[in-house]
Amino acid sequence: MLKMKNQCEQCHAKTGLADIAFICSFECTFCEGCAQKMSCTCPNCGGELVRRPLRVKSPIAVAASQLSKTLLGRK
Repeated sequence: MLKMKNQCEQCHAKTGLADIAFICSFECTFCEGCAQKMSCTCPNCGGELVRRPLRVKSPIAVAASQLSKTLLGRK
């Protein structure tokens, strides 16, 4: 599971679960503006910054749903 950091490592802007953010393979997190300024290259590792997937539900809600399906056969 991706660690969804809640702020840009460059300018400290908020990056909520549903906000557009960019990450590298080490999960360094940057807002869209900073990622563009850095030409989508991570300043920490030199890796490519790609758009982070949006997370609609919390990990706890997903785990509860999966557990309910597995143990109780519910959808």
